[in-house]
Amino acid sequence: MRSRIIMSMLAGATLLAGALFGTATPAAAESADVPAEFGSDWHDPLTAAPPVTRPHSRSCQVTLAEAQFRDFTPYRGAYAPPEGCGDRWSKVVLRLDGKVKGRQFDRLGYVHVGGVEILRTSTPEPSPDGIAWSVEKDVTRYSDTFRRRQDVEMLIGKVVDDTYTGVIDVKVTLTFYTGAPAATPDRVLTVGTGTDATLTTPRNSERIVAEVYATGSGGGCEEYWYLTVPDAAPYSCKASGGPYREVQISVDGQLAGIAAPFPTVWTGGWSNPFLWYVVPGPRAFDIQPITYDLTPFAGILNDGRPHRVEVAVVGVPAGQTGWSTPVNVLVWQDAQKAHVGGGLTVHQAGAPVNSPVYTPGSEHRLRTEGAHRLTVAGYVDTSHGRVTTTVTRSLAHTSTHRWTDGESVDGLDAVWTDDESVTVDGAGPARTTRTHRTYTMNGTTTLGADDRLRTVLTLGDRAAVTETRGGRRTGWSRLDDTYTGDAAYTVNVPRDQRHAVGTTHERYRLYGSRGCYDRALTTVQGVLTEDRSGC
Repeated sequence: MRSRIIMSMLAGATLLAGALFGTATPAAAESADVPAEFGSDWHDPLTAAPPVTRPHSRSCQVTLAEAQFRDFTPYRGAYAPPEGCGDRWSKVVLRLDGKVKGRQFDRLGYVHVGGVEILRTSTPEPSPDGIAWSVEKDVTRYSDTFRRRQDVEMLIGKVVDDTYTGVIDVKVTLTFYTGAPAATPDRVLTVGTGTDATLTTPRNSERIVAEVYATGSGGGCEEYWYLTVPDAAPYSCKASGGPYREVQISVDGQLAGIAAPFPTVWTGGWSNPFLWYVVPGPRAFDIQPITYDLTPFAGILNDGRPHRVEVAVVGVPAGQTGWSTPVNVLVWQDAQKAHVGGGLTVHQAGAPVNSPVYTPGSEHRLRTEGAHRLTVAGYVDTSHGRVTTTVTRSLAHTSTHRWTDGESVDGLDAVWTDDESVTVDGAGPARTTRTHRTYTMNGTTTLGADDRLRTVLTLGDRAAVTETRGGRRTGWSRLDDTYTGDAAYTVNVPRDQRHAVGTTHERYRLYGSRGCYDRALTTVQGVLTEDRSGC
């Protein structure tokens, strides 16, 4: 997962860890000694995102994997359900603990249990003295998978040699909490790839949701797809349609869902690992899946036959790799019926828009506008009556990419919006969930005549969710996760001559009808100078 400009000359950056709500100690942090520049060590990675809340009930822990990753050989093991905590849990929490030191690129990793992807993550680039980090994730929705013995596979593919010496040492556990069982899907299914990309759902499925862990990575230009330009423009990363990307899911060749991919920046991103040594970009360690409500297609899928379910990323040049799109399918069943029939009643796919306009000059400029809209609706005849589900999703993207010859100045100002409305009508008053997602990226990397590289960057992950029932609001939430960074160092010199400096800041705010969370972090030269929590 190497970054674009001169990443072959770099060998150090980091990422995040599980944040602990309420552990802020502003006085101690602010009094910390801040060096004039980065040294050989820095604060362990952390993020301002909220920790996973845990019930105050008895728990059982199972180790999923304990391994050292030195190459591209997966860890393979076996999982057995916990003893002494039953098979219906109030919560299941995954935790990854890792450590690494020396030199190493950022790497993408996954954990599979019974073929189900329960974690997709990326790794820090270590300090010479070594770092430790952790990630926690609520995986309760995969409880169906955890009730049986399963194969386990984990991989963080990497190279270890005389130059890149960092061996990644990890341990992954699941903790199961007793108590009132959580409402979870009845089945968790997987979809294969290629000719095996089929799905057979239980014939009494009444709700079907697909998860796609879509990531552009692997060291090619799709790792930073948001910077690609049409073939006519003089830039190092080309894509005939420019930077517009859209993740589509189809059922038997019919478009079933569209989504904007999140523009994840990995920990070597924007050619400047000093931006990420302590505070990473949003979602970099806990890569969230795109979700698609496929319930309008339940009447088709419930015929007991295999159906092709495929994922495609619009905008990727033909024959070019770089995207990974594993699929989980979550299914809720009607216990009172052997077969839930139904049908697809509405399928309206608007014409996709993608308009990259290149303007040459001393500062080259690419202005891109893209959009797409899809509405699908279908019904299922359940034991509690006919239920109709209508899903509307609308995507939009605008960006201005500007760069100079030789890319010594390279900047991007981009906004992605992904609006979704899901209405369930039947068996009571109509329920609607509206979600407005906004992703932003605004930054510039400059390489001066003195080989001093500087990156100034702001990233935003925002979402507004409103829930209504019978036309009356029943719940709402607002998310605003904003990262800002400014870092500089000298390239083409040994590590101890880079004279690197950098300031990073993240503020994560989540508030609404279920409460409030607010945490802010600031680092200077790898020293944590602010850790503030409160609403």
